[in-house]
Amino acid sequence: MPTFKLDPIDRKILAELQGDGRMTNVELSRRVGISAPPCLRRVRTLEEQGFIRGYHADVDARELGFEVQVFAMVGLSSQAECDLSAFEKRANSWPLVRECHMLNGEIDFILKCVAPDLSTFQNFLTHDLTSAPNVASVKTSLVIRCAKDTPGIPFEVYDARVSDAQE
Repeated sequence: MPTFKLDPIDRKILAELQGDGRMTNVELSRRVGISAPPCLRRVRTLEEQGFIRGYHADVDARELGFEVQVFAMVGLSSQAECDLSAFEKRANSWPLVRECHMLNGEIDFILKCVAPDLSTFQNFLTHDLTSAPNVASVKTSLVIRCAKDTPGIPFEVYDARVSDAQE
């Protein structure tokens, strides 16, 4: 749990910015029910505390010609911390890899990859991923369609949990 205590206004600010990070401070302050100067101070504090890591545009990959999305499940030969860190560093250097998560269980990492076409992904798979040091196995699954892609956290669950803890 974070050491910085979030109050209901902070949670409202985070929920609103998560839905629309481009709104003005005046609009945000109106939505959360406080005046603009304290709202801006709260946003800056939330940024400084690391609750807000950045602001991003939600870009449509397919509209930009990135037709292929693949999840790659990677097994490593060694799970020593130095080998795990080396793989993470390498994954961060590959432009087609958009997400990299270390897992427990049968696979060590799952990578979310995007590519303009299958040929580009296949080239990455054979020349970069499967030939990378310490990579023992790679299994891939091509995404047919996305049924849900909701970034952030479900504040309604968070608020209910906080409310239950206070009772």
